[in-house]
Amino acid sequence: MAAVIQAKGLLSLPPSLQTRRLYPSQGLKNRLRIPNNRTLNGFPTSASKTPNPIEPSIGSFSKHRKIQPFGERLGFSYGFCKRPNGDLQIRRAEATFAGEPEKPKLFGVEVLTLKKIIPLGLMFFCILFNYTILRDTKDVLVVTAKGSSAEIIPFLKTWVNLPMAIGFMLLYTKLSNVLSKEALFYTVILPFIAFFGAFGFVLYPLSGVIHPTALADRILGALGPNFLGPVAILRIWSFCLFYVMAELWGSVVISVLFWGFANQITTVEEAKRFYPLFGLGANVALIFSGRTVKYFSNLRKNLGPGVDGWAISLKGMMSIVVLLGLTICTIYWGVNKFVLNDPSLPRVTRKKKKEKPKLGMKESMKFLLSSRYVRDLAILVVAYGISINLVEVTWKSKLKAQFPSPNEYSSFMGDFSTATGIATFTMMLVGRWILSKFGWGVAAAITPMVLLITGVGFFSLLLFGEPLTPVLGTLGITPLLAAVYVGALQNIFSKSTKYSLFDPCKEMAYIPLDEDTKVKGKAAIDVVCNPLGKSGGALIQQFMILSFGSLANSTPYLGGILLVIVGAWLAAVKSLDSQFTPLAKEDLRQELEAKKALPKESTNGPITATESDGSTNGSAVKQTPETSTTPGVQ
Repeated sequence: MAAVIQAKGLLSLPPSLQTRRLYPSQGLKNRLRIPNNRTLNGFPTSASKTPNPIEPSIGSFSKHRKIQPFGERLGFSYGFCKRPNGDLQIRRAEATFAGEPEKPKLFGVEVLTLKKIIPLGLMFFCILFNYTILRDTKDVLVVTAKGSSAEIIPFLKTWVNLPMAIGFMLLYTKLSNVLSKEALFYTVILPFIAFFGAFGFVLYPLSGVIHPTALADRILGALGPNFLGPVAILRIWSFCLFYVMAELWGSVVISVLFWGFANQITTVEEAKRFYPLFGLGANVALIFSGRTVKYFSNLRKNLGPGVDGWAISLKGMMSIVVLLGLTICTIYWGVNKFVLNDPSLPRVTRKKKKEKPKLGMKESMKFLLSSRYVRDLAILVVAYGISINLVEVTWKSKLKAQFPSPNEYSSFMGDFSTATGIATFTMMLVGRWILSKFGWGVAAAITPMVLLITGVGFFSLLLFGEPLTPVLGTLGITPLLAAVYVGALQNIFSKSTKYSLFDPCKEMAYIPLDEDTKVKGKAAIDVVCNPLGKSGGALIQQFMILSFGSLANSTPYLGGILLVIVGAWLAAVKSLDSQFTPLAKEDLRQELEAKKALPKESTNGPITATESDGSTNGSAVKQTPETSTTPGVQ
């Protein structure tokens, strides 16, 4: 015979009931004792076998104060029935607030969650649209400039890019201690927008005046042709400054600003579901930005003789960069004002360390380097930078030989970016399935494996391309053009797996960290380690050039170095996976427990009810006279 305790209108009974089996010998009499022939809220309870009536008690709180029966006090709906074998079964409904309907969903996702995810996707779209334009333009400027070549890139990354990245990290760390997060975002991104606008309309048109060409010629004559790369940095200093700012846009705006903001407002569960999808819209931007670069690069065909077509193309592209930069700021402002301040939006809480004094730069670096978790993250970033740089610079030297004109070079890079966007869009769809099916460790290991396989193929073509000349001739291509195409495929596959798997996996690894390690760790890893990886590859190339005379003579050794670097990369992935997975599971467990905690107001004060684990029977209830605080709710 079943009896149900009414909920007094506070809670609604869902259609599906959860069934539990409890045995009287396992402690039910210590939680609820009801005498024979008594009623509970007007319903008979024949299940009781305890002769002595006492007040119902719940957990350890019963020794402090008496409380009402379950139905009146907690609002849970229970059904009691006695089985033939004497066991007592309790049918319990999950508590839901009356008057609080199920949250609306769109395509299976809560609308409140979409209020965060959609703006983040739009921000990522705009940021990567700009980055594609800047990435393609920076190479055109420094590689095709008069008195320069691809050999400038290793020196530029080592002696200019890395020092400026370290300087930015020092400044960013100081600013993060004195500015709010919103003020820090605007303080960092607005100088980038102003510089790129000024370069297109002021610095480049005046480059013939501000560049010390005569001085560079005298220095090169005194030092010899081996110093063409370092001298070219002085010769085209404004182009080199653009190169560094474009590199920092990728490290700062994407890695620090965007992903830092995304990690602050998303949970681990949301990140695992949506981070791979952020790149879907962003890599649609890659496709369209590649078409944009190609369109502006081909403007020269419609211009008369004597007109600097590249200057006109540059003005158009920099105008788009400024416009989208301001759009990014607007979206960020809107999310902070209208989304994060929405009281109906579930709050995200992170683990925080105990309050301690703010660390200086030296102490911060020592703190970060002492962490195995952060070291593994740093190895991932540095290894990628070195590996891609070992192949990319050699490929760009072949690219200039095939396309010496700035507009031709830029037009090819537009096609390259479009192909990268298509490949990455496809990988984004597959990446979500890989993360869900195989987990973080497998997803993070795919990028180094792809880079290893394609890199070996590229170096093999360089080593054995000459014997293949007759075969390539039948296809209508030269060995040089074949090397350009194979190198392009290598970069496309490597970048597509980076954007679809490496970047999301790297950013997911930051989420379980406490706020202090997350903010300063991202600044150190993304702003310093990323240029350090590229500069490390550049140093290796410089050493090889000085030792063997050219990159072509160094190809076998570069292939061996690539093998060692990727091996260290895979070892770091395995180590980090063993640390990240337990932390992520713990965060997810805490989030699930927080969702099960249902705070509600009652006549005698707030009560928070949570379902106990399998070791106990029933629910544990904690009640305090003060205002209760649950995770994410103040």
